[in-house]
Amino acid sequence: MSDDKAEDRYTVPALARGLQLLMSFNRDERELTGAELSRRLDLPRASVFRMLQTLEQGGFVERVGDGASYKLGLAVLRLGFEYLASMELTEHGRPVIEDLRDLCGYSAHVVVRDNREVVFVAKAAGRSAMFHSIQVGARLPAHATVLGRLLLSDLDINALRHLYPEEPLPAYTARTPTHLAQLKAMIDEDRARGFAVSQGGFETGISTIAAPVFNDRNEVVAAVSITVPAQRVQEAELDVLINQVRDAAAQLTERISHTPNRGGWMTKTTEKRAA
Repeated sequence: MSDDKAEDRYTVPALARGLQLLMSFNRDERELTGAELSRRLDLPRASVFRMLQTLEQGGFVERVGDGASYKLGLAVLRLGFEYLASMELTEHGRPVIEDLRDLCGYSAHVVVRDNREVVFVAKAAGRSAMFHSIQVGARLPAHATVLGRLLLSDLDINALRHLYPEEPLPAYTARTPTHLAQLKAMIDEDRARGFAVSQGGFETGISTIAAPVFNDRNEVVAAVSITVPAQRVQEAELDVLINQVRDAAAQLTERISHTPNRGGWMTKTTEKRAA
């Protein structure tokens, strides 16, 4: 029996269809009707209705008012938080970014990459009550952010082309790279620098400073970042913040890889900062 047939033998089609149904919801389409789901999944309406009823009983979807639309339920959120709580990165990362927040005063985060998006998996809120930084679970486009470019740094041009087969890439600001050659050049610059800085590059009035986190195979698995509520950070403060973020990333690397700081990206230098 081939591997594919063996896998098919142990697959539960109804469960697979239920998971596909849940994944049809996203941040742009938060509410969908049974008819819309039936068309997307290419399934009979009666089958979709039974799946919705089952998922609704478990709290995974909720009916929107008295209409025909559904949205994701709290059970999905609980699963997400349980997953985040179980991740080694969040377990080890939380005290690291809390120390970083206490040191610099700004909101600190641990982020990972999910395909073409950056996902915030841990956060330590900053001291400023006037500034609410991004929340855990939030997603940003990887190619358009310094966070994403750090997390894409292990990919060569062929892997990037596979991930981004279309050109031009979506532009969010005038600084967003819209072609793979531009994106690869920016990734390589950040990798050579050992950290990344964006001052108003993705969101006006916000500066981000980030550094990579490595596993025991020297692969970039996450990034530590801080968010500064300012369009530009003063030169003297920026140097200090960069080193604080890099130290925090090095600490998290040591925690998850169980190896001491191995140099490379982790060497302290604040030369060639990004704009």
